[in-house]
Amino acid sequence: MEYPKRKRTRLKDFDYSKDGYYFVTVCTKERKEILGEIIVGEGLCALPKNKLTPIGECIEESIRFIDKNYNGVKVDKYVIMPNHIHMIIALTGGHGNPPLQNIVGQMKSYVGSKFSGEIFQRSFHDHIIRNEQDYQKIWEYIDTNVAKWEDDCFHNAN
Repeated sequence: MEYPKRKRTRLKDFDYSKDGYYFVTVCTKERKEILGEIIVGEGLCALPKNKLTPIGECIEESIRFIDKNYNGVKVDKYVIMPNHIHMIIALTGGHGNPPLQNIVGQMKSYVGSKFSGEIFQRSFHDHIIRNEQDYQKIWEYIDTNVAKWEDDCFHNAN
């Protein structure tokens, strides 16, 4: 039996331990909304916010651990949505950086070990941030993601 070939998700021959900024999106398996729930704020200027589940709280703990555990690795910005996570990960440690896939893989593994069953899709999406304009656009996207949940491409509207 011939198995289908998996689509390559990383750039061929690119060194993902190279200094730089990376936009990472990690989705839950089958895009199940198990990380949190978007709550509409109350009052005149209240913004929607994501009330994290225990799994979402574990992810937040794991993201904070990345900053403390790796020299030259920093999560510049992140948002945990009901069924996905967006992060800007900065690698600044020179030749001593761990590869991006190891950082994300360890986060996913840690969270998966705390909860039974598969939490995440097998891979993740990444985008190499190429300049300041690209960085600002992605920062804004992450910053406004909760407020735009109803229109989000990852939202599983029923």
